[in-house]
Amino acid sequence: MRVNLISDVHYQRDGLAQAAAGADVFICLGDLVLFLDYDDPSQGIFADLFGEQNARRYISLRLALRFDEARTFSRQLWEALGADTWTLVSEKVAEQYEQLFALMPDGYFTYGNVDVPALWDNYTRIGQQVVDGSVVDINGFRFGFVGGGLRTPMRTPYEISDEDYLAKVAELGPVDVLCTHIPPAVPETCYDVVARRMERGSQALLDYIWEYQPQYALHGHIHQPLASRVTLGRTQVINVGHYRNRVRPFNLDIGT
Repeated sequence: MRVNLISDVHYQRDGLAQAAAGADVFICLGDLVLFLDYDDPSQGIFADLFGEQNARRYISLRLALRFDEARTFSRQLWEALGADTWTLVSEKVAEQYEQLFALMPDGYFTYGNVDVPALWDNYTRIGQQVVDGSVVDINGFRFGFVGGGLRTPMRTPYEISDEDYLAKVAELGPVDVLCTHIPPAVPETCYDVVARRMERGSQALLDYIWEYQPQYALHGHIHQPLASRVTLGRTQVINVGHYRNRVRPFNLDIGT
C-alpha cells in the first residue's frame, strides 16, 4: 500500500491538490496554519497584522529564547491595534483553512501544535477524516493518530499537558503505523539543526514505541532535524518532512 504523507504545511498551497497522486492513502500530520514564517518574516498572520519589521523583531526575540520580552512586545502591538486578539486571529486562521482544505485530497488528518481544532469542522469536506487519539483500519493495517503538541514557552494554540497527551496515546493499543505531529523524545529526532535548539518530543510516544513496536512511527514538527530517520527496535521512526519548503509529499510503501 502506497501512502503519501505531508506535515507542517504552514499555508503552502502549491502542490496540495496533487498530494495524493499515485497513492492509495493520503495522510496529513498537521500544522496547516502560518502564523510566523521564520524563513521569510514578510509572510504569515503576524506580518499581515503588524508588518515585516515587527515580525522580524518578534522572531529574533523568540530565537534568542527571550520569551518574556517577546510576549511583552507582542502584547504592546495588540494593545496598539485595539482589537480583540482571538477574533482577529481566528478570522485570519479561518481564511487559511478555507483555502487549504479546499485544495487537499480526501484522506486522514490530525492536528499540529499551531492548529486550531475548533475551526476544522467548518472547512473539512466529506472524505477528509480527522483522527486524534484513536485508531482507524486502512486496507487491513491499524493506523493510530495522536495530534497536537506538548506545552512549551512558545505557547502555540494546540499544546496540551503531558498527562492529556499520555491519555490519548494510552487509548491506541497496538498499531501497525503510529501517526503523530510531534516526534518521540529521541534527541536526534527533536534537535533542529537550523534553529539550533531542542524541540519537545514525547516520552509517552517513546514508551509506546518500545512497548508495541509498530512497523512505522511517522511524524513532522521538526523542520530541519538532525536525523530524519532512526530505528528503535523493529520500529522505523520517520520525519515526513517540512511541506512548506519540500512542496511534495513523503511516499511510503507499507507492508513491503
